[in-house]
Amino acid sequence: MEYRFCGRSGLQLPLISLGLWHNFGGVDPYEKSREIVFHAFDKGVVHFDLANNYGPPPGSAEENFGKILRDGLHTHRDEIIVSSKAGHLMWNGPYGDGSSRKYIMASINQSLKRTGLEYFDIFYSHRYNPETPLEETVQALIDIVRQGKALYIGLSKYPVDKAKEACDMMREQNVRCLIYQDRYNMLVRRPEERHLEFLREEQLGFVAFSPLAQGLLTDRYLNGIPSDSRAARPTGFLHPEDITPEKIDKIARLNKIAAQRGQSLAQMSLAWLLAKPEITSVITGASSVRQLDNNLQAIANTNFTPSELSTIDNIIL
Repeated sequence: MEYRFCGRSGLQLPLISLGLWHNFGGVDPYEKSREIVFHAFDKGVVHFDLANNYGPPPGSAEENFGKILRDGLHTHRDEIIVSSKAGHLMWNGPYGDGSSRKYIMASINQSLKRTGLEYFDIFYSHRYNPETPLEETVQALIDIVRQGKALYIGLSKYPVDKAKEACDMMREQNVRCLIYQDRYNMLVRRPEERHLEFLREEQLGFVAFSPLAQGLLTDRYLNGIPSDSRAARPTGFLHPEDITPEKIDKIARLNKIAAQRGQSLAQMSLAWLLAKPEITSVITGASSVRQLDNNLQAIANTNFTPSELSTIDNIIL
């Protein structure tokens, strides 16, 4: 595994991190989840990304990760980075969603209890919420660091102007924002519009989630929807109607380029992100040790010729 410094900080993250958004909740076999996490750590994947509402059901991914810690990973606590977030719906009522101080403080306390941790290495505001004054959200994040409940602050899915305001507020109180997280892959290019420039200016790390577009940027759906695939499951965010003939045509053409590079489509998709200097790490999920190992091979070749990059853009854009 290779590691990159996270923005202007002394913290390094592995090129590939393990996300527990799917496959680690209460509906998933615990033994398999534990096997994947242990294997990831053995391979140098020392960053584990959570959120309060990951599951399903919400909260169960943190609970399972807490069990995995108790089953042996806790002896390596100082060798791992654990991140969590708050910002989306977690429980019913006016205080179980959003970005208020009430919700953020309650959320991190619950997340620490579920995982059994004394602190998170990184704690994110999971999304910008226009219904809450930005200064309220930012002050809660700053206080979390000062209370020792998190070492670093992160922002996720923020508009550039609001992320800039938040960074300025943090800087005024001598608590810098460390990292930004957003959806970014060959099919979703929104961060290229303004975010990458903002990250360079602020010297923030950038962690890309959904780098395989929920599995679309693999060879799984080239010949239909497999019965054991994410799109076939009743839970999750990839649905059969998302897999259009137009997307399949693009994926098939990308798959040919990957084959010419000696990579799977998934490996090329991860490498395409890691080739960008703004990227600190990419968050991948995994439903098996085999899938994780396949993704990890992406770091073997992150070099692209100008012709390859141009051809990829012509297919997608």
